[in-house]
Amino acid sequence: MALTSLLATSCAPGHEDRDAHARDVTPEEESLLEAAGQLLLRECMESRGFEYQVVSGDTVADFEEFRYVIDDPEWASEHGYGTELQREAVELRENDPNERYFESLSPERRAQALVAANGPSPVGLTATTPDGMELGRSDQGCQSQADRELYGDLASWFQARTTVDALPALRHQGVVNDPRYLEAVRPWADCMRAAGHDYATPADVRASLPPLQDPLPRQEEIGLALAEARCATDSGLAGTVAELDEQHDQELRERHRSALETQRRLQLDALPRARTVVGEAERTEGPEHRG
Repeated sequence: MALTSLLATSCAPGHEDRDAHARDVTPEEESLLEAAGQLLLRECMESRGFEYQVVSGDTVADFEEFRYVIDDPEWASEHGYGTELQREAVELRENDPNERYFESLSPERRAQALVAANGPSPVGLTATTPDGMELGRSDQGCQSQADRELYGDLASWFQARTTVDALPALRHQGVVNDPRYLEAVRPWADCMRAAGHDYATPADVRASLPPLQDPLPRQEEIGLALAEARCATDSGLAGTVAELDEQHDQELRERHRSALETQRRLQLDALPRARTVVGEAERTEGPEHRG
């Protein structure tokens, strides 16, 4: 995607000033902030003698994340458990130009690149996760410098982002430990057993799958996934997990509203700076430059 398209979709005059504290950022604005952050990171890394390429956030087409259970028989009949799609995702990561560059460095230069990107010890930033774990990061590396230039208040950004990034895992944990989920999964397991698959939970199915390098035969994988999806809809598990996921999401958002509001405020405040960074890159490197 050209960086100009990011500018065009999210630069209505005064938009962020009018309702900066009353809305979420749009997906286009998220992409703009990501692009600007990478450009700032590249500038910093190059100033320290290392290469960094701005890369797009391309993902594998048709990939879907079924957090609790596959509930789409049509998708399951085409992709099974998504083994081929996961392989494509691995290839995308392996073909990342920054990963290839990093691996091409000598051990000494690789260590220096890590320090340049992440900063030296000791850490200068700390943040506490919702479950009480303390995380630390140097405030001197290029990642911290890029975040500081873009979001201004580095400490607040690091704490807010740490909290918000932890919420999906907490939501998942809350759902699968909810008594209503444990009750709803029993008829699903009965349905699976009747179909010839003895699993107590969808997580047990995942745990039984072989590694990507040696997957199940395709028809066997599709058959198992299709049984899971049909049982999810027939037993009512699909509807239950959708309701529970929404409920736990709302509860977590209310509990951690301060962190979510801080992240949103810093993101919206950063939009003018992001447009400036991306606009300058467009003028000097061309509209199609992504790294």
